[in-house]
Amino acid sequence: MKNETLQNNLLYREQFEHDACGIGTVVSIKGVASRRIVDSALKIVEKLEHRAGKDAAGETGDGVGIIVATPHDFFKAKAAECGIALGGAREYGIGMLFLPQDKLRRAQAKKMMEIITAKEGLNFLGWRAVPTCPETLGQKAIDKMPCIEQCFIEKPADCEKGIDFDRKLYVVRRVFEQSNDNTYVCSLSSRTIVYKGMFLVHQLRSFYRDLQEEEFISHIAMVHSRFSTNTNPSWERAHPNRLIVHNGEINTIRGNADRMLARGRQRGPYAGQRRDDGVSVPLGKLRKDPSGRRHRRLGLRHARQHPRIPCHERDGTAARHDDLYPGALEV
Repeated sequence: MKNETLQNNLLYREQFEHDACGIGTVVSIKGVASRRIVDSALKIVEKLEHRAGKDAAGETGDGVGIIVATPHDFFKAKAAECGIALGGAREYGIGMLFLPQDKLRRAQAKKMMEIITAKEGLNFLGWRAVPTCPETLGQKAIDKMPCIEQCFIEKPADCEKGIDFDRKLYVVRRVFEQSNDNTYVCSLSSRTIVYKGMFLVHQLRSFYRDLQEEEFISHIAMVHSRFSTNTNPSWERAHPNRLIVHNGEINTIRGNADRMLARGRQRGPYAGQRRDDGVSVPLGKLRKDPSGRRHRRLGLRHARQHPRIPCHERDGTAARHDDLYPGALEV
């Protein structure tokens, strides 16, 4: 009787309990990359089944993924197999893309990426098909599965490694996203790379062959198992996003989105600056999932000091950029 009275006087209520996503991080304090870091992170997410959603058949998950520091030696060897010569560590950026399964649309998207990269003054090095094992997935995940490829972009000689180069890659990604409605860029960076998908927790390692190789090492790894509460699962909504992994829900979604769009219309380009060619790239469509919207805002803040930052058009339209990059759809 005393315990019941005490429980009733607390703010905690059992009926308010709800499930949420699972997250985990493994890091080397000394910054030493090793296979142990990646393997430990994968083991963490494989034990987070209680924090991951799945369909009624138990064959398809809400989403699982991992973000790691780019393993230079691994990708230099893999790129060489594709006839691509990479420079030193962080002398290039790697894009992880979900492309259309349709061959024509995929060819158009790839050509658009190459043209935009050149238009932004960067050297596009080539493509690599990511080795996968679709037979390990459930049928729903296979039906929605994109074609997964990686692209390599060379760092200009007059650009500093790290954040300065990543800001240039950020502009490439944002312009590319405006030109393609059926392509998703998981990551495009010289420092990190994301592997994710519509998986059960044990399918992440088995689906991506890269994650199984001993040469795939890192000094930090973050994993995420998604438990979707307000949006349907999809390949692109799996975490990690490019900058965050998120556990829980973000409230005041509509208000935050309206405020961001309103500020974009009022202020125009950040710091009153426009791109070198005078074009102001729109902010673009807002994702339906709260984490995706929050991630978009973080991306803008991350690149804010760069003089060529995309922003929302003053009239609120999301203009396409086919006219800026002629020939991109001519395959």
